[in-house]
Amino acid sequence: MSTPATRADCARCFGLCCVALPFERAGGFPDDKPAGLPCRFLAVDHACRVHDSLLDRGYRGCVAYECFGAGQQVSQVIFRGRSWRDEPSTAASMFAVFPVARALHEVLRHATEALGWDLPTDLARPLAALADEVADRVGLGPDLLLATDLPDVRRRAGDLFAAASAHVRGASSRGDRRLRARADLVGVDLRGVDARGADLRGALLVAADLRGARLGRADLLGADLRDADLRGADLRGALFLTAPQLASARTDATTGTSLEG
Repeated sequence: MSTPATRADCARCFGLCCVALPFERAGGFPDDKPAGLPCRFLAVDHACRVHDSLLDRGYRGCVAYECFGAGQQVSQVIFRGRSWRDEPSTAASMFAVFPVARALHEVLRHATEALGWDLPTDLARPLAALADEVADRVGLGPDLLLATDLPDVRRRAGDLFAAASAHVRGASSRGDRRLRARADLVGVDLRGVDARGADLRGALLVAADLRGARLGRADLLGADLRDADLRGADLRGALFLTAPQLASARTDATTGTSLEG
C-alpha cells in the first residue's frame, strides 16, 4: 500500500471540509454553518466559488485550514470516488469518517517529518511503526476507520514526538523562562527573542509580537499562532510547524520558513 499524502489536493476531494465540518463565528468565519450542510459557496464540482476572495469575505478559518491529505484519501480511496452528491446514501458515513481521517493524517504528517531527522534507532523504529500503522488504518473501510481509538493514537504519537523533539533540540534551548510548553503568551512582546530550541508545544502565542524572533529547532507542535506577528521572524528548521499555523499568523516576505508552498 502506498503512503497516503499528507498535503491537501482539493481537486481530488469532494469538498469535504466545506460540507462535513461546522463553521463558527468564533472560529474565523463570518457566520455559522452546521456540520453536514454545504457551504453556500461550494460549487457543483466541489470547488470553492470565492476561493480568491475568502479573506475579504471574512473566511479566515478556510484560509488557515489544512486536511493534511485526508480529503482526497476519504474521497478517492476510502469511498472509491463515489461522491456524496452522486450517492447521497454515502453522505452520513463520509462526513463522519472525514474528521477521523484528518486527525490520523495530521499524526502521519508529523511522524513523517520526525522520521526525516537524525534520530537514534530506538526512536526511529517506533516512529516508523506508528507511521505504518496510521497509513494502513486510513486505507480501511468506513466502519473500521470509525472504530479507531483516536485518544490512544494521539497519546502514543505525542510521547514519540516529544522524545524525538527533545533529542533534536538537545541542549540548544534558550534560557528565557517564558518560553515553555503550554505557556500563556497571548499578546506578549517577544520581539527579537532567541527561541531556538525552545519547547513551545501547545503554547498560546495568539497576537504575540514575534517580529525578528529566531525559532529554529523550536518545537511548535500545537502552538496557537493566530494573529501572531511573524514578520522578519526566522522559523527555518522549526519543528512540527504546519501551513495552517502560518496561515493564521501575520507573515510577509521577510518571514523565514522551511515549509514548501
